[in-house]
Amino acid sequence: MTELCICKYRLQFLIFYICRHMNTSSAKITAEQTVFPILFALSFSHLLNDTIQSLIPAIYPIIKNSYQLSFSQIGLITLTFQMAASLFQPFVGLYTDKKPQPYSLATGMGFTLIGLITLSQSSNFYAILLAVALIGTGSSIFHPEASRMAHAASGGKRGLAQSVFQLGGNAGSSLGPLLAAWIIVPHGQVSVVWFSLIALLAIVVLTYVGNWYKGYLVQLKERAKTQSQTVTNHLPKKKVITAIVILLILIFSKYFYMASLTSYFTFYMIQKFGVSVQTSQVYLFVFLFSVAAGTLVGGPVGDKIGRKYVIWASILGTAPFALMLPHANLFWTGVLIVPIGMILASAFSAILVYAQELIPGKVGLVAGLFFGFAFGMGGIGSALLGRLADLTSITYVFNVCAFLPLIGLLTGFLPNINTAKK
Repeated sequence: MTELCICKYRLQFLIFYICRHMNTSSAKITAEQTVFPILFALSFSHLLNDTIQSLIPAIYPIIKNSYQLSFSQIGLITLTFQMAASLFQPFVGLYTDKKPQPYSLATGMGFTLIGLITLSQSSNFYAILLAVALIGTGSSIFHPEASRMAHAASGGKRGLAQSVFQLGGNAGSSLGPLLAAWIIVPHGQVSVVWFSLIALLAIVVLTYVGNWYKGYLVQLKERAKTQSQTVTNHLPKKKVITAIVILLILIFSKYFYMASLTSYFTFYMIQKFGVSVQTSQVYLFVFLFSVAAGTLVGGPVGDKIGRKYVIWASILGTAPFALMLPHANLFWTGVLIVPIGMILASAFSAILVYAQELIPGKVGLVAGLFFGFAFGMGGIGSALLGRLADLTSITYVFNVCAFLPLIGLLTGFLPNINTAKK
């Protein structure tokens, strides 16, 4: 009880600190300044958002037993969630590139809140599909505009800003399995409703972020009256299109492989090693925490040495560990998922900022496209891999997916970017 009280007061202090600094920072913003209080607030909100999202795969063993679901149905739940979380993102990004919406993040979290309440009360497979679709819709509104706000607060350190933003999301993803093991497994599906408090907290923080962004847009409009600036990367259109296609293929390889781990790693551990549901959740937490720990590397290193090199290392560098994983015993499985998570995590921030530099001036559209495609690939991957698991076995699925990181060889065809301002 004492530890819970200490955590409560720490959380209250953190919220107070973030909100106070967001209010005082809005009057000081310049285009060259990295606004860390806003980056931390966005990262914290991303943590809360992705904690909620990660509850969905974390409770799969529970609902599979409760409703006698097949692996194909588990895959359909993930597909529904990921498609809802992906299809709207490019359109949200395209719209907000033209008409920024400072309070859209809080609105999106409102959809998530309704989805959580619905999920806690769902009594059949179709109600679960509706609930995860609502949570996915909230996520599709959150990611493009939050990424745009991180870009606005970056002060030119775009890789660092995206890494800080992604750190919160990956940390939140790692917390879901632990919270499911501690709260949902002992108390059942209805206990999901307690996580609506997380959504309410996120709405409060995102409202303050919206206040800052509203002030930022006013200042940006004033600067636009006195300054005229065009950003270009000097690459022909054909090369840009080819590079975007290659990046999307790399996203496919990363998120198909991630789908095998996030959706089916608990089942793999239970089936191959005979561990309990709670123990399997702990192993999933270790993997997801490794993803969070590796997130900060890609962005800042990409700012210094070039994003192409980071993409090379992060996707292709995962391959040897991924190829060993299906053949490892319980101990080495726990060891191998750490470098897999850490190395693979550095890819997305580098890929996203690289793509934004390929298409300057379309920050929201690019963020929506890549977040949306990543979520979509995760959903499709989960559905297809669930069907494959029903036809073969979970172990066979992990043997097949082990070869996906080798697609990282395509990075060699990406052009070097020399972004400049005119």
